[in-house]
Amino acid sequence: MPSRLADLIRKARRLAAERDRLIDGLAQDWARALRGQGLSAADLDELWAGLMEDAVRRGNELVEGKWTVQAWRHEAKEVIARVRQKVEAELREG
Repeated sequence: MPSRLADLIRKARRLAAERDRLIDGLAQDWARALRGQGLSAADLDELWAGLMEDAVRRGNELVEGKWTVQAWRHEAKEVIARVRQKVEAELREG
């Protein structure tokens, strides 16, 4: 049983690292796309709210029984918050 636990821990770490890499890449893409657009803080708030709404709607259509609505909403909120934080930091810097 201990080796099974070690395997699960390794898998969780690998998946978390992959998720972090995907979030970093997505944030870089968004920062490139938004840089120089002259968006206000209110514009960005609307963008992130719209992305969250779209992610939840699409997730509800796609997950069908794999995740609960609450779990999907929580995951989408967390990912979008991390992307937003990285994008807005990059926009402030450059």
